Amino acid sequence: MANLLKNKEDQEVKIRKPKWLKVKIPGGKDYLKVKEVVEERNLHTICSSGKCPNQSECWSAGTATFMILGNTCTRSCQFCNVDTGAGEEVDIFEPAKVAESIRVMGLKHAVITSVDRDDLADGGAGHWKKTVEMIRKKNPGVTIETLIPDFKGEWENLNPILEVKPEVVSHNIETVERITKKVRIQAKYWRSMEVLKRLKEGGIERTKSGIMVGLGETEEEVVQTLQDLYNQGVSVVTIGQYLQPSKKHLPVSEWVTPEQFDRYKELGEGLGIEHVESGPLVRSSYHAERHV
Repeated sequence: MANLLKNKEDQEVKIRKPKWLKVKIPGGKDYLKVKEVVEERNLHTICSSGKCPNQSECWSAGTATFMILGNTCTRSCQFCNVDTGAGEEVDIFEPAKVAESIRVMGLKHAVITSVDRDDLADGGAGHWKKTVEMIRKKNPGVTIETLIPDFKGEWENLNPILEVKPEVVSHNIETVERITKKVRIQAKYWRSMEVLKRLKEGGIERTKSGIMVGLGETEEEVVQTLQDLYNQGVSVVTIGQYLQPSKKHLPVSEWVTPEQFDRYKELGEGLGIEHVESGPLVRSSYHAERHV
């Protein structure tokens, strides 16, 4: 009986989130202002759709990451909370709505991401270009970060992004090579690396990528991934703890300690990466304004 109780306690310890992952309950005047703008204009944000743990902090600071091309992804990554299914009809007015929302919020730095749209001939690249152009038209002086998909390796679809040259272009590698197939079913590790390489070669001065840890990777594999990213000319890398969105998603293998995150930052910058944002609650767009 004692052994059964001990096993139960061990399981509870294993699944219980450590104290360093606790976040504030959303609230405050600035948080409510952002929430109102998003809801009034029927916009999507990865903050809500992805259950980001930093939603309270970012929205309270008057920032949000807009998600374009709908709220349904055509891929089924095993870590992501965004709904999977057939792509929604593209809202031709969305670029203007996003640009106007940025103006109303008074943002100085805008972060835009999207669902994967493998159902579209150009993967949504044309819509991406229109969105960046409209943001600049309505918000002179605003800097822009775009978190783009891999466009299935159809490289001509990178051209619209290269033409408008956002100040930061990000594409997430998400995990180490060994477990990519398990984590990102329709993606490929080296295809993502090729995206980052082509962006740099195409004239994007500041490229960026992100990694989740706690999925069963080793430190050596994380360091190798950082080395691979450096080899593609990536300037900024974010590293954060994987959090299981629901029971349908991959389980957490490990709660990585703050000390280990500090070590990853030190190791990554030691390889030559200009800036590594590393911590349990770090996400792709966390403190994005610092990365310009």
